[in-house]
Amino acid sequence: MNIQRFFLLFSVFLAGCSKPSEKIIVATAANVQYVMKEIKAEFEKEAGKEIDIVVGSSGKLTTQIREGAPFDVFVSADTKYPEEIFKNGGSAEKPKVYALGSLVLWSKNIPKSDLNIDSLANDKIKKIAVPNPETAPYGEAAIQILKSKNLFDKIEKRLVFGESIAQTAQYITSGNVEAGFNALSIVLSPEMKDKGNYIILDSTDYKPIEQAAILLNHSQDSPKKATSEQFYKFLYSKKAKAIFQKYGYK
Repeated sequence: MNIQRFFLLFSVFLAGCSKPSEKIIVATAANVQYVMKEIKAEFEKEAGKEIDIVVGSSGKLTTQIREGAPFDVFVSADTKYPEEIFKNGGSAEKPKVYALGSLVLWSKNIPKSDLNIDSLANDKIKKIAVPNPETAPYGEAAIQILKSKNLFDKIEKRLVFGESIAQTAQYITSGNVEAGFNALSIVLSPEMKDKGNYIILDSTDYKPIEQAAILLNHSQDSPKKATSEQFYKFLYSKKAKAIFQKYGYK
């Protein structure tokens, strides 16, 4: 275990220990981070219980869960990682899909009228940001759409991979790249709204981004078991569904 990962797990452990009998930790995919702020607020108001949120790419969070990070619920950006956790005995329940995500092409400076997938072949676009397809489902979808349009081989050398969808958003909004791929939920968030221009890409050009959550294992006498189950159920409530739709999820 490297030193960075040690301190991450240590900080998560401390956060979880502030109220060990009540506070649960929800591992959250980066594309859901802004949505989760509202869901957290609604849940805490309704249940009267506090939760902590830890944000990362779905692949990295899965690695942390595999290595023993003390998370209680995992809200992933796909179904692959939660299925892997279930098959390896990390949960007693199969994961469930809570929303479908949408992929966008986003630029700080290119006008919306000039922004389209074919424009990426233009030599004036020197750098194109993509979330790491190895760990971020939105990056995987971006590569699928580039290949479906026969653009991948033409622009491969200009691709800049972000560690997560959050880092990719930073590349785009800072102007370090001319354009990039991201989640609709990110560009619709209050934090990112009006930062550049975007178009929603045709969802038939990539596999559906089915986002699933999974309730992680607890012992029968765990003080966090009841709250974890309560939050997991809340994720699929009408109130949570309305919040997801507000951020562009289907």
